[in-house]
Amino acid sequence: MLAELKQLVVEANKELARAGLVIYTWGNASGILRDEGLVVIKPSGVPYEELTPDHMVVLDLEGSVVEGQLRPSSDTPTHLELYRRFPEVGGIVHTHSTWATIWAQARRPIPCLGTTHADYFYGEVPCTRPLSKEEVAEDYELNTGRVIGEVFQEKNYKHVPGVLVAEHAPFTWGKDPFEAVHNSVVLEQLAMMAYHTLALTGGVQPISEHVAQKHYMRKHGPDAYYGQR
Repeated sequence: MLAELKQLVVEANKELARAGLVIYTWGNASGILRDEGLVVIKPSGVPYEELTPDHMVVLDLEGSVVEGQLRPSSDTPTHLELYRRFPEVGGIVHTHSTWATIWAQARRPIPCLGTTHADYFYGEVPCTRPLSKEEVAEDYELNTGRVIGEVFQEKNYKHVPGVLVAEHAPFTWGKDPFEAVHNSVVLEQLAMMAYHTLALTGGVQPISEHVAQKHYMRKHGPDAYYGQR
């Protein structure tokens, strides 16, 4: 199982590059074996095209390295905090993709303006508060996970599979690393479309609640009928 997850995390990281969500080493994907409590994550600073399963770093949920010769991603404490807080998440992605990062730098949530957004995110994509000087000075990456957790005290992380970290960039998640990548690709498109919609209109009301609910539930609800059985 661990060998399979390592390969999956390698391919998820490479897919971020293929999808144009990362350049150089600006991002990472991870996955978790819940029963074993083991997280596999990209090593810090290694180019995507060079990644192999042997490069992957394996840690427990407390951050102790179990396997691997390289330093894990500098964002590892954020990933671990999200895995601890979101028990049904199986994969996490962090990028600095252009459009989503624009919204994060503006410290603004991405409003749900149409059905494309509502198909994937039930409501706006939230933005965290900025971290304080003290939070940045001590345990910066861990505190990044904590401010994300603050947002989801009142939101369902399964219905809103992503967030913008103010002044920083997006994180997304899913049932496995590839669903997390999928949600990251979708988030980037939603960010771009929302930006242009607001630029075109000068301001527009969010999508009607009944339309948003219909689109989200027909794909994710208990009686979902989108796609094949």
